[in-house]
Amino acid sequence: MSINKTKTVLSQDTLSDDDIVYLLGLTDPEDCALLQQKAFDVTTKYMGNYVYYRGLIEVSNICTAGCRYCGIRRENHCVERYTMKTEEIVKEALDAAKMGYGSICLQAGERRDAKFVDWIEAVLEEIHAKSVSELLPEGLGITLSLGEQTLETYKRWAKAAGTMSLRYLARFETSNVNLFKILHAAHGNHEKVLEHRFKIMENLREAGYQLGTGVMIGIPTQTLEDLCRDIRMYQKLNVDMVGMGPYLLSEGSDLTEYGMMEPDKLIQLSLNMIAVTRIVLKDVNIAAATALQAIRPDGRELGIRYGANVMMPNLTPTKYREGYQLYKNKPGLKDTPASAARVFEKSILRVGREVGWNLTGSSIRWQNRTGITETGDAKRILPDEEVYEEWLEPAATK
Repeated sequence: MSINKTKTVLSQDTLSDDDIVYLLGLTDPEDCALLQQKAFDVTTKYMGNYVYYRGLIEVSNICTAGCRYCGIRRENHCVERYTMKTEEIVKEALDAAKMGYGSICLQAGERRDAKFVDWIEAVLEEIHAKSVSELLPEGLGITLSLGEQTLETYKRWAKAAGTMSLRYLARFETSNVNLFKILHAAHGNHEKVLEHRFKIMENLREAGYQLGTGVMIGIPTQTLEDLCRDIRMYQKLNVDMVGMGPYLLSEGSDLTEYGMMEPDKLIQLSLNMIAVTRIVLKDVNIAAATALQAIRPDGRELGIRYGANVMMPNLTPTKYREGYQLYKNKPGLKDTPASAARVFEKSILRVGREVGWNLTGSSIRWQNRTGITETGDAKRILPDEEVYEEWLEPAATK
């Protein structure tokens, strides 16, 4: 019986490539339940019981890259472009700090021009200066997801951020060169090359960032062996965090002729990938991607059950969110910082986890490698219920 094989594979301390491929391909509910429980237990053992928030602020949807799968790629002329004002970004970041998030993520379409680089530097300096507090003595933890930049730019931004809890998410999307070319076969100065993705990860290490990467799961023609090689690449890169999610079609995509995996199969494969990555890597942060919720309402909660320990509530002002849809049916377009905090906390508690309030949540792997131990009080400290309600939009209070 397959359940006996699953138990045998999961009982091993080290997984072979064949073991990884087997676990990734599980579909039987009993087998999947065993995988889920193993990943949950490994998470508890190595990462503890906290789930950390990264308040997501999508600062601009202007992009110079032509990634074929993306809804804000430069060739999509149907999307209304925007760039948030500095004061808007800082306000959302400070509201996140008041709410006890502990950490934020700044994301944008890819640009490398001097104006953009200078602007991000100034934003980071202001967020750090204004978010230092008794609860956050180093200020907010910050994750950047701003594409391929030079080593000099990475160093400038790291200095401006002023915190050891500084992370960069640079996904390589797939380690299969041919699949990568399909996803990024766009012409121009910013054409993507897989080798360049790995080079910038070296630069990020040199610049002092906690290294984050990830892949798309369920890319047309992708195999379980491809996903296994992706996990091995995580190991080779010695990453500190992983952000990966299902391949979903976008309104602005240039890949519609390739179709998409059937949703139920896609979400199970995505959950299996989270679980196996957790079992293999053990002590890294893994995000429950927003895209999981685009397939199922409880998708992110399932991600936590399968080994994720990070959630990314969207803090982008609601007036901009329609313009930052990388794929169809993106959830949370009307969430506020407070409503998202409440909804996410309920789902986290249902799983048997708790929110790491006021903690920046650096990965244990990074802490062990650097000898830097994060401290803090995970209690949720809010002024009072009335102040909390002020952050709720009228629709969210009904």
